[in-house]
Amino acid sequence: MMQIKVDDLTGTEIAELLNEHLANMRMISPPESVHALDLEKLRRPEITFWSVWEGNQLVGCGALKELDRYHGEVKSMRTASAHLRKGIARQMLQHILEEAKRRGYQRVSLETGSMEAFEPARKLYVSFGFQYCEPFADYKEDPNSVFMTMEI
Repeated sequence: MMQIKVDDLTGTEIAELLNEHLANMRMISPPESVHALDLEKLRRPEITFWSVWEGNQLVGCGALKELDRYHGEVKSMRTASAHLRKGIARQMLQHILEEAKRRGYQRVSLETGSMEAFEPARKLYVSFGFQYCEPFADYKEDPNSVFMTMEI
């Protein structure tokens, strides 16, 4: 059974998963288009970070950043490569959206890659009702990025 819990980002497993995430993003995106956050940036007070566990195995993670009182941003969605296609990202995204509703957000947005490697992620977001939009917050137009948003 999967368990999602708030993570303080001190465990070695989460550090390894986030390092894998950053390395992968750097492999498929030019440096100026990598918007993934490192451990230090994920520890900011406006970000809540969750890890997903199957028993004692870390299988994924995700975060919610408060942009303002009514607008949140999905960050750091990642499934461990050994656990892809098990519905982990779907459960994590559902959890993030439930938390956003609980906080009273009216909108949730995200940035993801425009390349083929990000197609499964884009399909997941569309299946939840996200729509493509203009850059938000501090993002700029970027051919390697797509921006999505949904009202909740």
